[in-house]
Amino acid sequence: MEDVLVKLKETDCTISTLAIFGGLIVLKSVLQVLSSVYKTFLRPSKNLTKYGSWAVVTGATDGIGKAYAIGLAKCKKNILLISRTESKLQAVQKEITDMNLGVDVQYVVCDYSKFDDKAQSKVQEALTNVCKNDIGILINNVGQSYRYPRFFMELPNEEVGNLIEMNVQSTTWMTRFVLDGMVEKKKGGCVINISSASAMYPLPLLSQYSAAKSYVEKLTLGLNAEYAKHGIAVQTQVPFYVATKLAKMRKSFSVPTPEEYVTKALRFVGHSEPLVSPFWVHGVMGWVLDHLPNFLVVKIMMSMHLSIRKRGLKKDARLKKEG
Repeated sequence: MEDVLVKLKETDCTISTLAIFGGLIVLKSVLQVLSSVYKTFLRPSKNLTKYGSWAVVTGATDGIGKAYAIGLAKCKKNILLISRTESKLQAVQKEITDMNLGVDVQYVVCDYSKFDDKAQSKVQEALTNVCKNDIGILINNVGQSYRYPRFFMELPNEEVGNLIEMNVQSTTWMTRFVLDGMVEKKKGGCVINISSASAMYPLPLLSQYSAAKSYVEKLTLGLNAEYAKHGIAVQTQVPFYVATKLAKMRKSFSVPTPEEYVTKALRFVGHSEPLVSPFWVHGVMGWVLDHLPNFLVVKIMMSMHLSIRKRGLKKDARLKKEG
C-alpha cells in the first residue's frame, strides 16, 4: 500500500511539474503576442527630428525606397536621394518639393552594381558637402534579386557579381560612411537595412539572394550591439512580398503597397529591436513558417520556385526567338 501511495505522489509531482512548464510556455506565448500587438499598433513612434537633420535613402526612386523618402520628408527630415537614374531622381525630388514640406531634397546619381572607388568617393563627397555629415537616418534599401528563381550554376557571372555588389557591398560601405558622423555629432541615429523574408529560411533557387540578405541581418545584429551606447539603433526590417516592380506582385491582403508598408515601418524607426517585421500580416506569416518543420518549408519553397523558374525559362526562350 505504501508503494502505491509513493507512486501516486510521484505521479502527482510529475503532472504538477508538467503543468507548470506548460503554463509557462503558454504565458510566454501570450506575452509575445501582447508585445507584438503593442509594438505594431499602440507604441508611439519616435520623434525623428531629434537626430541629425538629414536622412539618406538608397534605391530611392521606386518602391519602398521612394515611399521611405516621402515618409521621412513628412517627418521634417531633409532628404538625400541616391539611385542610378537621374531622370527618376529628379522626378522624386520634384514630387517631394511640390508637397511644400519645408525640407531640402537633393540627389546623387550612383549605380550600386558598380560601386567602385570612384563611385564611393562621389557618395562620400555628397554626404560631406550636401549633408554636412549631419545624417540622422540611413535607409539601406537598394538591392537586387534574381530575375526569376534559378539553380545557382544557371546564373551568369555578371548577375552573381551584381547580387554581391547591390546587397552586400552597398549596405556595408554606406553604413561605414555614416556611422562616424553619427557618433561624432552625439545626436544618436538610425540605420535601417531593408532585408527580406528570404534571409530567414532556406531558399532553394534563390540561394545567393537569401545568403546576401542573411549577411545583412547578421551585420545588423552585431552593429546594433556595438553602437547602442552611442544612441544609434541599427535595424533590419524584414518584409515578405510588397507590391513593387522588383517583386512583380499585385496588392493584396498579404501584399501591401510600398506606402502602406512604410507607414507601418516608420513606427519602428529608432526603436532598439534589431530585427523586425513591421507589416503585421508578414509577422504572422513568419510565425507560421518558424513553427513548420524545416524540411517542409524547403519542400514548399522548392516546388514554388521550380514553377516560377519554368515560366521564366519559357519567357527567355520566347524573347530570344523574337530577338
